Amino acid sequence: MRRRLFEVEHEAFRESVRAFLHKEVTPHLPAWDTAGIVPRELFTAAGAAGLLGMAIPERFGGGGVSDFRFNAVLDEEIMHAGAAGAGLGLSLHNDICLPYFLDLATGEQQRRWLPGIASGELITAIAMSEPGMGSDLAGMATTAVCRSDHYLLNGSKTFVSNGINADLVITAVKTDPRQRHQGMSLLVVERGMAGFERGRNLAKLGQHAQDTAELFFHDVRVPHANLLGAPGRGFGYLVDRLPQERLSMAVSAVAGAAAALELTLAYVKDRTAFGQSIAAFQNTRFRLAEMATEIDIAQTFTDRCIEALNAGELTVADAAKAKWWCTELQGRVLDGCLQLHGGYGYMLEYPISRAFADARVTRIYGGTTEIMKEVIGRSLGL
Repeated sequence: MRRRLFEVEHEAFRESVRAFLHKEVTPHLPAWDTAGIVPRELFTAAGAAGLLGMAIPERFGGGGVSDFRFNAVLDEEIMHAGAAGAGLGLSLHNDICLPYFLDLATGEQQRRWLPGIASGELITAIAMSEPGMGSDLAGMATTAVCRSDHYLLNGSKTFVSNGINADLVITAVKTDPRQRHQGMSLLVVERGMAGFERGRNLAKLGQHAQDTAELFFHDVRVPHANLLGAPGRGFGYLVDRLPQERLSMAVSAVAGAAAALELTLAYVKDRTAFGQSIAAFQNTRFRLAEMATEIDIAQTFTDRCIEALNAGELTVADAAKAKWWCTELQGRVLDGCLQLHGGYGYMLEYPISRAFADARVTRIYGGTTEIMKEVIGRSLGL
């Protein structure tokens, strides 16, 4: 189905993104997968190409355009390039972390951080999850005790994307441990702060080029000037920005499913069995017809959510619908596409194999499918 979401400037941006990925990312994917991390130079190269901080005001070096369609173009092209692991850090930087700095940072904080975020010299991450905590953010144990001119931070975080590369880590902490949601605040922990240590770069099933780390805080003195927003409002800030975060994941999931379908269409047309192409079998045609239909339907809903986000109308429930449905669809499509590749689909040399592994986590991070359904159920008054 013909999409009506994008305009001429978005398609021109798409061409720039595609050229950047072809030159700066695709040739290096095997090496980065092996290393378990992308070089910091990827971020500065993306910044120089205008792919970071599109919504940052021009006076701070950004694009000066608050239009999530540009973010969506980047997310889609990363998936079509087969670069989910390498590109996740860029999407996290733009789609998930940047809104906190744009919406909550003071003038002084913006002058200090936004130029580096736009240029890629300051890589961002957000640290919420803790060992054994699961989805219960209010149960976090990381504390930040208020002193005269700083917070004394102690605790640990895990599953932090960009965790090794990050210079600025938005860290969810308890500034009032007696409270649950009301006692949470957001502090920006900076590279080089005494007592801030990085643990392992975690080995994962997929998205191998994405550095995912454990972080440890031992009596870290975080100045009051690094508090984002007001103390005790952290949980609300996180909830308010979840719709864009989850929409970003839905966009990538649909694009990932579409990319897998494209790979598989090419494969079944070329591969033969029993004297004919695999594409000639009715089962193949039916499976691919189902995938194509579901992808078009999911794409239509996701595009509508992007329009709603730009208009300031995207609800928590609609973002949750997009996130769980599209990531589950991605899983079904990747499983079906790998099956149609037969034994070759299980071989790492085939892109479908890496895409299959990369896709599994999307039903978990950003809120599991089960949590998304809970969010939607509560929106129905249940």
